[in-house]
Amino acid sequence: MNDKSGIPDNWILLDSQSTVDGIKNKKLLKNISDSKKALSLNCDAGIATVNKIGDLLDYGTVGFYEDCIANILSLNNVNKKYCVTYDITACDCFEVHKADGTKCVFKPSKKGLFYSSVSNDIALVTTVENNTNKYTVREYAYAKKHFKTS
Repeated sequence: MNDKSGIPDNWILLDSQSTVDGIKNKKLLKNISDSKKALSLNCDAGIATVNKIGDLLDYGTVGFYEDCIANILSLNNVNKKYCVTYDITACDCFEVHKADGTKCVFKPSKKGLFYSSVSNDIALVTTVENNTNKYTVREYAYAKKHFKTS
């Protein structure tokens, strides 16, 4: 749990007002490095300078800033990479659809923040748990043995 905001560190928020993607939980990123250009973020707390980047699996490069209050993806940026739909009738949620037919659901929290809860074994839009039913036990065991992410 993030002590500053009360937002769990394993949540990724989908934010319609954000213009940039920023992740605070380094466990969700690979290849963290210095960015070639610093990014200035204007937020409620003032201006934050982000000078690190990392790769969010199945999504791409995002800003990495451990002092953020939450992991946030810009709805506009996500919509440039994936088809995003809002389903008010079935689940009152945003669904991010990948070309392979899988999807990630961003559901509203009690406070109205749209989030997807993730673990260290995630791809942005596809969790290991959601993928296991597509493969045989043998295929899954082989992949787990040979393609560890950490």
